[in-house]
Amino acid sequence: MRTLEQRLDALRRANDIRSQRARLKKDLKQGNKKIDEILADPPEFIRTAKVVDVLLAVPNCGKVKSSKVLNHCRISPNKTVGGLSERQRRELVTFFRP
Repeated sequence: MRTLEQRLDALRRANDIRSQRARLKKDLKQGNKKIDEILADPPEFIRTAKVVDVLLAVPNCGKVKSSKVLNHCRISPNKTVGGLSERQRRELVTFFRP
């Protein structure tokens, strides 16, 4: 069983990760960050996020387009960014590269 200190530390880390993800999604929506760069070399805090959740933050990429992209690249909707194979990562990056 975890001690109170361990639980509080885990909660702080989780909140920090959520804040960083929210900031990244906001930057993606505003065009300050590019999805192909994020997918090519994902920061540690985004590796446990689902790919579909990150794609939904991309402008002009809603549920339908995200689903089509994942199907095209043969990626499960439950796949995390860190769990992508090299082939899947390469296909996604290529798809979003201008």
